[in-house]
Amino acid sequence: MCDGAPDGAVLRAAGLPDLDLGAVTDGEGDPLVFATVSGAHLYGFPSRDSDVDLRGTHLLPTAALVGLRAPDETRSWTADRDGVEVDLVTHDLRKFARLMLRRNGYVLEQLLSPLVVRTSAVHEELVALAPAVLTRHHAHHYRGFATTQWRLFEKTGELKPLLYTLRVLLTGIHLMDGGEVQAHLPTLLGRVAAPSYVPELIEAKAEAEHGPVAELVDVARLREDVAALHARLDAAQAASALPDAPGGHDALHDLVVRARLGAAQR
Repeated sequence: MCDGAPDGAVLRAAGLPDLDLGAVTDGEGDPLVFATVSGAHLYGFPSRDSDVDLRGTHLLPTAALVGLRAPDETRSWTADRDGVEVDLVTHDLRKFARLMLRRNGYVLEQLLSPLVVRTSAVHEELVALAPAVLTRHHAHHYRGFATTQWRLFEKTGELKPLLYTLRVLLTGIHLMDGGEVQAHLPTLLGRVAAPSYVPELIEAKAEAEHGPVAELVDVARLREDVAALHARLDAAQAASALPDAPGGHDALHDLVVRARLGAAQR
């Protein structure tokens, strides 16, 4: 199924460690449709000690879906590779397609990640179908994620949840305004108005995964800025040209069927 190799230059530019990530995914029992890098490396603020988060899709054989046993639709493992923690989470293609239809920005970020470790023709078709599933209601995903991360920041005072809060709000605003899923925070800073201190936060986090915000920015200002970003996300959702309901259901159904039957005939 997988017929593409990772682009080492792109992965290194994202700050990924010098690991053969393609080989890391070779142990999967069923074919991989794709595997990409998610997490801090995708978001543009990795630390020296950041884990490597791999996300993707596998393709179960037809026999696994028609018998009495419940199918193994989601798989995950974590391993140490040369002192770096690497984790891989994959969903069966059918489950992944269903998640794409559920205003789930997270799976779309994984699908559209430019940090590609494994790819295939089916992956390319999924990428092409991604714009059809976007809706104005994807704002709810980013609003909820931001709220959760902000609460974590208030408990810990750490840079990581604060940057996640800011990143998802800016991603949501950009998506509502322009219909594009963009998860990379430094890129977003060139496209969406953001607080001036964000580059300083990114630079500080590069030194420590769980570093404190400390004296980098006043917490009262952070509260005001985060509230303002929430208000901008609300306004962007209300004015968005994105549809209320996802499209692409029939095309995704056909793709899953073709992929499954094609694999069964090999």
